[in-house]
Amino acid sequence: MMIDLRSDTVTQPTAEMRKVMAEAVVGDDVYGDDPTVNELERLGAELVGKEGAVFVPSGTFGNQLALFTWCARGTEVILGNECHIIQHEAGAASVIAGVQTRPVPAPNGVLPLETVRRYIRKRDLHAPATSLVCLENAHSLGRVVSLADMDGIKALAAGAGLPVHLDGARIFNAAHALGVDAREIAARTDSVMFCLSKGLCAPVGSLLAGPEDFVREARYKRKIMGGGMRQAGILAAAGLVALRDMTGRLADDHRRAKKLARALTAIPGVLLNPDETEINLVFFSFPQAEESGEAKKITEFFAERNILINLPDEGVFRFATHHGIGDEEIEIILETCKAAFREAR
Repeated sequence: MMIDLRSDTVTQPTAEMRKVMAEAVVGDDVYGDDPTVNELERLGAELVGKEGAVFVPSGTFGNQLALFTWCARGTEVILGNECHIIQHEAGAASVIAGVQTRPVPAPNGVLPLETVRRYIRKRDLHAPATSLVCLENAHSLGRVVSLADMDGIKALAAGAGLPVHLDGARIFNAAHALGVDAREIAARTDSVMFCLSKGLCAPVGSLLAGPEDFVREARYKRKIMGGGMRQAGILAAAGLVALRDMTGRLADDHRRAKKLARALTAIPGVLLNPDETEINLVFFSFPQAEESGEAKKITEFFAERNILINLPDEGVFRFATHHGIGDEEIEIILETCKAAFREAR
């Protein structure tokens, strides 16, 4: 059996998910008569304290639908330079919403208040108007943004008449890390997208939640994007299990990630600060591999021992803990790390 550290998106549906998917009561979601989708959207909106939600195929779809709904074409979106929308969504903002992104240097995922204040623009002969500010929590770099930092951005944006969208792909991870309810995080934003397939074991899907009029417009624009999924209750059924049963166990993933991070610091040549492992993502570097070109050999070493890892990104490895990785798997991973990095030196 493979141990897969590449992402928390690799989780398999649980036995309960497979059962409810097989038995799901479905209808045509485009007509609004799929009861399982309707229940998922109701529960999702409730969990993040919003008036409504719309079911979408993926996190990228949800984020881009938010931009498409909030922003007029030719306007500008302020967001962090390392956020998922910038780094991992294939430039979709320019294609779908027709907006310009204006990245802000954001250490540890935190948008500096004064920088954002300077970046907000009104339209003139040379500049587009700012139409939206985007936050990410938990950040895809594995860090959690404090409620105080979110409060500052929300107040600034509100003063400028701008909505705030949250990429909350891992909002339930952030909630565990901060010790708060997810709705407290979402309350600092006007809309929020969160994933059902990142660490929660659902096979497909995300939700985009916000005010009722926003959700109504997003549902229309979801249709434009090809997101009318018809008998989607088969997928929504797994999403209901994800929200009801799987969010509470994320603390186990965090505990195992922190154990892994602490143990990695004891391996000569491995560089990381274990205090920066705040959720289920462990980032570390092994400079010798970068200098000697051994990174590919390291990934092959792991694969030969039935462990899948990604090649380092700009010299940084990322290991993701999730439902498929228990305490026994952590011990196997650590022994393999010791052997792999010893051999690479």
